[in-house]
Amino acid sequence: MCTRCLWLDQSKPDYIEYHDKEWGVPVTDDHTLFEFITLESAQAGLSWYTILKKRQGYRNAFHQFKVEDIAQMTEADVERLLGNTDIIRNRLKILATINNAQAFINIQQEFGSFARYQWQFVNFKVVINDISSKEDYPATSDISITFAKDLKKRGFKFLGPTTVCAHMQACGMVNDHDNACFRKQEIINTYQNLDIKQRLT
Repeated sequence: MCTRCLWLDQSKPDYIEYHDKEWGVPVTDDHTLFEFITLESAQAGLSWYTILKKRQGYRNAFHQFKVEDIAQMTEADVERLLGNTDIIRNRLKILATINNAQAFINIQQEFGSFARYQWQFVNFKVVINDISSKEDYPATSDISITFAKDLKKRGFKFLGPTTVCAHMQACGMVNDHDNACFRKQEIINTYQNLDIKQRLT
């Protein structure tokens, strides 16, 4: 049996699949990054598994995470989504998703891609943290605080330092798998020679 991260509830097969296939894998495409940002912002105050169970609902509700389409959603769309039980029916979070899509596009226009903007905060290299106990998992970091402040300045909502830290873990800006987790070394071996800046060129 594989050793996995201490935070993972191994009674949930879909949670295991997410951990084994997605969590901590470096992401460099904007479409996936916007999906992750949307789901992380929706999580605020809730468990990640709650959001993971609603992931397909979010895809269906928000145009398969096509940022240009989301940015054009209207108040009528918001009212409709407030009746959609497949997502978190929180007006402020729904409005934040539309708002964040607009801010996301502004960053794409300024930097060429959101990925190029995001990865600059770790100098285009995966940060590998030493995680040997539950106490070692960071809720925030100096980088997530800086990243979150910049996002706020650019108009993003529901993306404070803790949420941004979780986003960084999910999309592989940091490798926060437990030292004993089989995925820790797999990701290091697969991506240690990845030239992220070159991939984004």
